[in-house]
Amino acid sequence: MARQERLTSRMSRISGFLALQSSTVGLLAMVVLVGMGERMAERFMPIYLLALGGGALAIGLLQAMDNLLSALYSFPGGYLSDRIGTKRSLLFFNLVAMAGFALVILIPSWQAVLAGAVLFISWSSISLPATMSLMYKVLPQDKRTMGVTMHSLVRRVPMALGPIVGGFFIALWGEREGIRLAFLAALILSAVGLVLQQRLLADDRSGSGSNGETCELKPEKNPVKLFRLMTPAMKNLLVSDILIRFCEQIPYAFVVVWCMKTIAAPVSAVQFGILTTIEMATAVVVYIPVAYLADKTEKKPFVLMTFVFFTLFPLLLLYSRSFEWLIAAFILRGLKEFGEPTRKSLIMDLSPENCRAGMFGLYYLLRDVVVSLAALGGAFLWQINPAANFITAFVFGIFGTVGFLIWGRGIPIPETTR
Repeated sequence: MARQERLTSRMSRISGFLALQSSTVGLLAMVVLVGMGERMAERFMPIYLLALGGGALAIGLLQAMDNLLSALYSFPGGYLSDRIGTKRSLLFFNLVAMAGFALVILIPSWQAVLAGAVLFISWSSISLPATMSLMYKVLPQDKRTMGVTMHSLVRRVPMALGPIVGGFFIALWGEREGIRLAFLAALILSAVGLVLQQRLLADDRSGSGSNGETCELKPEKNPVKLFRLMTPAMKNLLVSDILIRFCEQIPYAFVVVWCMKTIAAPVSAVQFGILTTIEMATAVVVYIPVAYLADKTEKKPFVLMTFVFFTLFPLLLLYSRSFEWLIAAFILRGLKEFGEPTRKSLIMDLSPENCRAGMFGLYYLLRDVVVSLAALGGAFLWQINPAANFITAFVFGIFGTVGFLIWGRGIPIPETTR
């Protein structure tokens, strides 16, 4: 009995340290299931478009849609979460994504893929404001960065495993049928995730969190009025983040094409899945130590290091022409997640309490509307040559990193939480 009590006490301390409780566990379970299905299929969508007769411009349009829809969905997604609560808003978001998967399964054409993508490709972005809001409602102040970090860490599990499973689907059934079956698996896993989230998440329509905070003010639905509440520190972060996302998105959709179709020694679908797993494993290794340190000191250095890793990736990728060199490039790509949870936590710290999800969504709206141009521009640069694509991305990364170094601001953790 004493041994069982010690084990229970130890597990309680571990769960407390990792900011795990009923609602957050339910949320993380949903992220794993829905994310697993999404990543099995979504990561190979450029290859699927090519197999269905689409070209480079179709791939660029897909990535541009991803950024643009992420932007357009972010603010209403955040407002809906503030208005009706996280549980109900996530139910709606999941049903929309499942409808998109069903469309792609039923109609195997590249036009249908683009149409279905309107419904499912931005699931992570439209649900992110609600997710961050839930973390800030149910967790105390000194555990919010860790809660956001656990969300980011768990998200990497399907990101790491999904492409490997999707790669085996392609190896077994080919590029067309394999990816189509991966979408079927995504639909099934999303349905399971929907059931679990509705059973485990607490109803938060009242605006109260388990940490005792209440929200008496109505959420702001006017983005112009909400923008006026954005602090100068958040605006500086936003500008630097836009430049860094140009660095990421210009080559993003073409990374898989570079690895599997362009270089002299192209990798297989399974090998590309392994590279993605290496990327995600690298991110997972650094998440918790960085979250612990971010709780103890200024947040700016962690965000700055993230921007540095974003900037270096396209340059290293340009010189990676074999599987061995691609391993090094994808390790670097994993390190770009170094301070991403800290950046998200910083956005929430800078947001008004009554409309945190809405402000988070507005931030992503402004960022991704601008960044949506990068993916389409990346397609035209790719048609010139891959080097033009990668070097242009690198230059944008330099501007964003230097800008944040000079003008960026962070919020030190209060002494009472250290």
